[in-house]
Amino acid sequence: MNLLLAHPLFLRLRTGQLGAGWMLVAALLFAWMSVFVKWGAERFSATELLFYRTLIGWVGIGTVLAIRRQPLGTHHIGAHLKRSAAGYLSLLLYFYALVHLPIATAVTLNYTSSLFFALLCVWLLRERLSARVSLALVLGFAGIIVLLKPTLSGDAWFAGVMGLGSGLSAGLAVFQVRELGKLGEPEWRTVFFFTGFCTLMGLGTMLFLPIHPLSPESLGPLLGIGVTATLGQLAMTRAYREGQKFLVATFGYVTVVFSALLGLLFWGDPLGLDAVLAIGLIIFSGVLAAKR
Repeated sequence: MNLLLAHPLFLRLRTGQLGAGWMLVAALLFAWMSVFVKWGAERFSATELLFYRTLIGWVGIGTVLAIRRQPLGTHHIGAHLKRSAAGYLSLLLYFYALVHLPIATAVTLNYTSSLFFALLCVWLLRERLSARVSLALVLGFAGIIVLLKPTLSGDAWFAGVMGLGSGLSAGLAVFQVRELGKLGEPEWRTVFFFTGFCTLMGLGTMLFLPIHPLSPESLGPLLGIGVTATLGQLAMTRAYREGQKFLVATFGYVTVVFSALLGLLFWGDPLGLDAVLAIGLIIFSGVLAAKR
């Protein structure tokens, strides 16, 4: 029995299951973050919600790093700024979309990041566009058209464009994270600079916008956003560390399913046949694009 457990095939299967399991945890946490954003939108703007989300994450991560005495010095501050700026824009647009759209629609548009990441690799790295990635792009953007057409009308179109913009910005942020990895920057340092940059940007933006006062009733959604987002990020990081990259990325799309179920449960967000087909196309295309 011990020989069987030590077999390389069994170890690979066990590693894949661990990574997939952690990504399922991350997917559930990110879906709940979307719910807390919707609840928090009853009292705060998208900019304020993003500020509190990154502030809680920054304080939490900074505390852990201080206890572990991790060095924060870096020779690649420019690369961190590029990653942080792209990530902040993505989150800001994503939070706006979550506030103004059904959860499943906003989350799906944000998850077009895999498609945009593939396009950026072709454009910036001169990578060859394979048949699989070409098919993924065609199916993905067909799904986007189908998703936007039946579910969005009037002013909701603007929110839909913002959601799609969050996917584009997220794809750029992932590209920058990849570049930081090649420079040898550890993930914890990248996350610390990212959350710090977003917190400072949010604070600066809020100086020019109306600020809603905090109250005991409003602390619940804010803490919910910060805690679920931070724990989800940690679970996702562990999933990629312990699991197979493609398998983990595939399970990440379960966030869309969890979000759709929670949206139906709390707000009665209906999903017609067209919307289900569109979401399925985008998820399938993202899986194809992620298998690099």
